Parts: sequence; structure tokens; C-alpha cells
Amino acid sequence: MKPLFNWLRKRSTGVLLHPTAFPGDYGIGTLGQEARTFIDFLHEAGMRYWQICPLGPTGYGDSPYQSFSAFAGNPYLIDVEALANAGLLAEDGLAPLFHPSSDHVDFGRIYQIKRPILRQAFEAYRRDRTLELPYGDFDRFRDRHSDWLEPYACFQALKDHFGGGSFLSWPMGCADYRIALKSPLRRKLALEIEAHQFNQYLFYGQWSEIHSYATRRKIDIIGDMPIFVAPDSADLWADPHLFKIDQKRRVLAERAGCPPDYFSADGQLWGNPLYDWKIMQADDYAWWRRRLAANFDLFNVVRLDHFRGFDTYWSIPEEAKTAVTGEWIPGPGLPFLKSIRKHFPDARIIAEDLGDLFPSVVELREKAGLPGMAVTQFAFGGGSDNLYLPHNLTRNTVLYPGTHDNDTSRGWYDSETNEVQDHVRRYFRVDGDEIAWDFIRSAYASVCRMAVLPLQDLLNLGSEARFNTPGRASGNWSWRYRSDQLEKLRRESADYLNELADLHDRRSGGKS
Repeated sequence: MKPLFNWLRKRSTGVLLHPTAFPGDYGIGTLGQEARTFIDFLHEAGMRYWQICPLGPTGYGDSPYQSFSAFAGNPYLIDVEALANAGLLAEDGLAPLFHPSSDHVDFGRIYQIKRPILRQAFEAYRRDRTLELPYGDFDRFRDRHSDWLEPYACFQALKDHFGGGSFLSWPMGCADYRIALKSPLRRKLALEIEAHQFNQYLFYGQWSEIHSYATRRKIDIIGDMPIFVAPDSADLWADPHLFKIDQKRRVLAERAGCPPDYFSADGQLWGNPLYDWKIMQADDYAWWRRRLAANFDLFNVVRLDHFRGFDTYWSIPEEAKTAVTGEWIPGPGLPFLKSIRKHFPDARIIAEDLGDLFPSVVELREKAGLPGMAVTQFAFGGGSDNLYLPHNLTRNTVLYPGTHDNDTSRGWYDSETNEVQDHVRRYFRVDGDEIAWDFIRSAYASVCRMAVLPLQDLLNLGSEARFNTPGRASGNWSWRYRSDQLEKLRRESADYLNELADLHDRRSGGKS
């Protein structure tokens, strides 16, 4: 059988970095000048790709993998300086947000301060709709994205009205989107709904500028699409019939997660609603096609998180306290991927296939022709048959020293046992003093056609720069780098990275 996609043909490298980690003076990375400076670095260093985490609006826990919408963008990422330059904000209006040289995001502070500032920008627009904004026509934006924008904005306005509580706790007249549309409260909140729509207009406009800049610098962007939606999301609220939810009792009948693994002895109870795949198949996966179309508008390549869930997924009963209790349920499999291929014949998709996989998961990925993933940190401490050891890797693979869920390579090495450290040193024939760069050089030299390097490893940082620790409820996603760190890397290592690209045929897309 000929693979469905099979798109990864050339050798290349990229960098993994979420936009919240950009430096800047306003408490969180944004889609402003620092994004362009980072893209310039990628271009100078001979890179081809920039990979990010999901861009959706985040809530409690701040995880980009638990977003209020599978379609909306995170308003926290809006560059407020650009709004001031466009006449939507006064210069002194940015002062409450000013927080220079912060190397961590204080999400609570951003929530309290940035939302009112964005509301000021909306009010300025309402007062003077003759303002010529660089993001196109607002009404045209609303029309183009109405299928998700209307339920999302209504959801967010109602969430604000009800004090931030989950929609499952809202009064019956609002807990169902189609009923809420006819509610007097929907008319009462019309201005708040429009404000949320305006935030999306600003986000999409600024993201379009950044994406266009990356294209001009010959950098492709890899987006990240979680397989599941959040349990408190506009997606579940607007289309509950697509999910396994007990609407009478207003609880999730089954929840997503994964059984005990490398990261957790109790497994991971994510709590996401599970899809009713039979209902989705009936209309040829129309909701998924809309979601993928939205992602392909934003990104050049899409990484499908938790790919194994399309083969089999871990279903956890409503009453379970941990993810230990559950069962594997068949997913939509090859028919789903064939539908995607039919509607998106040129799609470039990466399958996140890490973890303890059934042979059927590997078979599904290979039939689809999608590149899988490998993580160097997973390679050591066992035998020579470990799939992640460089001599066992395959060409149609994206190789990472570590991902956003791993410690930095230096932090990982420093915390490992003497036996694992010895294995690393003997395998690479190194002394371990530059372990982050040893992993980087190994990634360049590997047979894998794509290598993606966390910026933290390029900066040779330790565990203080870890982005996420799975299973930890708070304190994640907050790391940021400083401008001087990237400038030092550019000055001292851009030429060397170009040399590595030339030596290993990864110059912006090598031969094979």
C-alpha cells in the first residue's frame, strides 16, 4: 500500500520555542519585534523550521494543551506596543503592564492587567471606527471566522459573567449554546462578545504578520494540535453531540488520559472529553476538517499530539480518581486519515507517537506515511535495542534532544544516575562536559530527516529553564529567555550551526 502522505523528503533543522518565552518588557512574550528577532536568528543559523506549542487561549494551569478553544488564539500574545502605534492605546496606558527583564511569566498578573488594557483598545476602536488598522477589516474577519468565532466569544463572555466557572456549572439556559443564543443574557452581553471577537481579530492580524515575516526569511512554522479539546471549552459547549458527555447529569461520561508511563506511576488523568467517533464519521469528520483547515491557515506544518489516540485511546471512567483505571478503545484509524488525505492532499503532518506503542499504532503511522518522533533523552539506560538510540532511528522521523515535556538536556543529564551518564558518555565518546551540544551534534548527524532543537539546549541551560513537568499542576509554561542570551548565541554559534548544517546536508532542506 502506498503511504497516504510521505511528505518529509529533505533534511533540515528547526528550533522548538513557544511565543510566551520571547523576552520583552510587558510580562510575557508577544507577537512583536522579539518574534522577528528570533526568526532572524533562525535564518542566520541555517534553520528551516520554528516549532511552537498550541496557540489557544489558556485558563487555569496555563497549559496551551488545555485551551478554551481549538480555533481561537491566545490574547496574552497580542503585542500591546503595536496597538499603541496603531492609535488604539495611549503610551502611558501600557505602564501597568511594564515589567522589564522578567525571565518568567506571571500568568496571574497578566490575567489581571492585560485583559483591561485590551478592553481599552477595543473601546478606542468603538469610539473611532475610522482608524486604519494594519489587520484588515474587522467585520470581514468576523464573517470569515463566524463558525467558531461566534460560539467562542459568546462562551468567553458568559464565562466572565458567571465568574469564570465551567460551563457545566452554568444555569440551564446558558449551558447549551443553541439555547444561550436566544437568551436575553446573550443580548445583554453583546458588547462583551464583540470585545472577545476584537481580541481575536488583533491576534490573527498580528500572527499573520509574523507568519508572513517568517515566510520572507524562508522559515516554515510547525504548529501543534492537541488531539483532544479541553473539558471547559467553547468546542464542547457548542457541539456536545460530538463528544461522550452525559448531558442530563452534566458530566463527562468518559475522560481522556494515558496509563502509567515514563512520566507518572499513576498515569496521566487529563480529564478531556472523548470524541464520539461514530457520529463524527457520519458527516465525514466535518468538525475535524474545519479544525485542520484552520490550523493549515496558521501553520506550514501541523504536529498531531497523541497520535496513538487515532489508533487506540485510553478511556477513563467518570468516577476514577487516577488514570490507572481505564481501557483501550479503538480510534477512527485509517479511514479518518484517508478522509484527511482526500480533503488535504498536500498536508504536512507530524505524528507525535512517543510512549509505549502497540504495533498497530506504528502500522497506522507507516500506512499514513507520517513522520514520527524520537527523543534522545529516552535512549539511555537500557540495551542496544532501544528504539531511540541513534543507530536504531529511521529517516522518516523528527528527532528532538528533548521536547517541551522534558527537562533540558543538561538538566536531564545532571539529574540522571551514574549508570545512565556513563552510557551517554560511552555511546557518544564524550566527557559529558557539553552534553547539550553533544545532543545537538548528534541530532544534526542523525539519519532523521528533521531535527528540532529546544532553544534551552542551544543556550546550554539547566533545569531552571524547563518548560513543563507533566503531572505537575502549577508552575509550568512560564520560562522566558533574555534578549542578551539569544544575541550571545547568535554571535558565538550561528556560524557553527551553519557549519553543522553544511556538514550534515541540513542547509534549509537537504537532499534526503
